[in-house]
Amino acid sequence: MHRRNLLWGVLSAVGGALAASRAQAAAEKPAAGKLKVVYHLNDLDKVNFVLGNIQNHFDGVGGPENVTIALVVHGQALKAFHAASANPDVTKRMGQFSRAGLEMAACGNTMKAQHVTVTELLPGFVAAEQGGVVRIAELQSQGYLYLRP
Repeated sequence: MHRRNLLWGVLSAVGGALAASRAQAAAEKPAAGKLKVVYHLNDLDKVNFVLGNIQNHFDGVGGPENVTIALVVHGQALKAFHAASANPDVTKRMGQFSRAGLEMAACGNTMKAQHVTVTELLPGFVAAEQGGVVRIAELQSQGYLYLRP
């Protein structure tokens, strides 16, 4: 009888230790790498909203070192990023995002339609020569999650 109680106590202790180690592992962040997200922006009236979402995203995950974010802009929204006419607040935010590592891609088709080059956009933009939607699809094929606020 004494052996049975002793064995039961050892098994209970081992089971408790195993459960505790599993709970601790579940509470830790997965080591699967950084989350990758692409924001799709084509509505001029949503520019500030999307920039706010990107800032909230960086803040919510503890900074740009914990997430990779790309912004793909096409259509009327690209007008907000023309360097000659950009809102000072947008210019400031985009500078901060660029320094934080945000990839900013402008649709090549939209640039042609608006008669601008990438050098006439705010600093940090690259041209998505094949088009904004093609760039979004490329990013999604690389594991980026798609967000269109």
